[in-house]
Amino acid sequence: MGKQSSSLVYQIFQHRFPATFKGFFYFLPISLALTTLLLIFIYISTTANVTKTHSQSTIYLQTLPSLINIDQTSNPPIVPFEDNEDDNDNLFADPSRTARLYRASQWLLGNLFGLIDGNDTNNKEAYHDGDIFLQDYKQMNKSLKIYVYPHSKDDPFANVLLPPDTDCKGNYASELMFKKALMESHFVTKDPNEAHLFYMPFSISSMRSDPRIDVHGIPDFVQNYVSNITHKYPYWNRTGGADHFYVACHSIGKIAFEKALVARLNVIQLVCSSTYFPSSYLPHKDASMPQVWPRGGDPPNLLTSQRKRLAFFAGAVNSPVRIALLKVWENDTEIFAHFGRLNTPYSEQFLGSKFCIHVKGFEVNTARVADALFYGCVPIILANHYDLPFTDILNWKSFSVVVHHIDIPVLKKILQGISNEEFAMLQSNAMRVRKHFQWHTPPIDFDAFHMSMYELWKRRSVVRVRLTPSMEFM
Repeated sequence: MGKQSSSLVYQIFQHRFPATFKGFFYFLPISLALTTLLLIFIYISTTANVTKTHSQSTIYLQTLPSLINIDQTSNPPIVPFEDNEDDNDNLFADPSRTARLYRASQWLLGNLFGLIDGNDTNNKEAYHDGDIFLQDYKQMNKSLKIYVYPHSKDDPFANVLLPPDTDCKGNYASELMFKKALMESHFVTKDPNEAHLFYMPFSISSMRSDPRIDVHGIPDFVQNYVSNITHKYPYWNRTGGADHFYVACHSIGKIAFEKALVARLNVIQLVCSSTYFPSSYLPHKDASMPQVWPRGGDPPNLLTSQRKRLAFFAGAVNSPVRIALLKVWENDTEIFAHFGRLNTPYSEQFLGSKFCIHVKGFEVNTARVADALFYGCVPIILANHYDLPFTDILNWKSFSVVVHHIDIPVLKKILQGISNEEFAMLQSNAMRVRKHFQWHTPPIDFDAFHMSMYELWKRRSVVRVRLTPSMEFM
């Protein structure tokens, strides 16, 4: 049977196909071999060029330690990364990693626009699931109830516990604006039995600036506060504080529960400084809110054609990441990296740049993301392991570029690789989501206050323990 089959194939080959077609089969293996050799040659050449480029661009890794001796009389002190960061993520890591990381960046960029998994449509959407979000948001706005621990105006620490009487200003205004908005909202209830959550209204930023407390006294104040409400009220003891929350925008808030360790594991933290490194921050329990510099009026009218500069950053050099950014790009004509204050209004740079860089300083949180969105500038996130605000709602890939800090030397290549069409998509989505990064007095739907409330709504317990009449006392 085998011989007959072979004979049949031979006869078909001899009589059914012309000589030119048979010749094609003789040269096919040779053609494939030559093509393979050509591809290998191209790969080797490309890899060599990339490695050469990186060996030049990573000089900054070798020279950075000397930069730490910048004149400390005029600059803020340089602080190291947190002790518990992985050594592999350190900015001063082995420079030989950079070629691999560059290719990883190229993959990340492709994944950003859905070029790898073919899911291009989903990566263009500003929300993970807009329909579910809208439906759940409406239910939150209708149902969520917060019980606020009451405090009188005669309390010695009324400045810490009560909402401010004046307009909130400055870099940490989000914390006070949240409190002010909540106290005037329909979410507050005086009936603890219908409350989904309990708000401890102490303000970290106010404690920090109160000389009676100061930074070092914050853990003692919080420890005493928790002790007082557990003795005076029965609400904490039902869940061990798991249905309680506090708000902090200043990064010093991460030490608030240092002397109340059990409470730290249970209490919901709504914070601006949200990084995965501190053991006190647990993303499934806690939530990130945006740090916003309050601005009056409507956002400016934006025209993409006016953005002549590729990227922009200005700020204090107060971290190794910012040192690296300044060292590599301070003299570049397309990326404007500036140390210190600008002589011109910041708004001009935000409006004149396509991308605006958010760089980790002392902590991951700054108001630059909200600033960039306000002015229609696509944010670049240069802050590793940062739990981005509203990340379980918003698809950050659709309106920002997230870059590992080790890729600072190839930042321009990454940004230049984004086409005009891709940039238009990013900016269009940035315009869609910027309403979530603004505060209003009074609050309006979908602003920073309501989005923060929605984050709390998602973290409420589905089981509530009802108090008996004998337990209800104040």
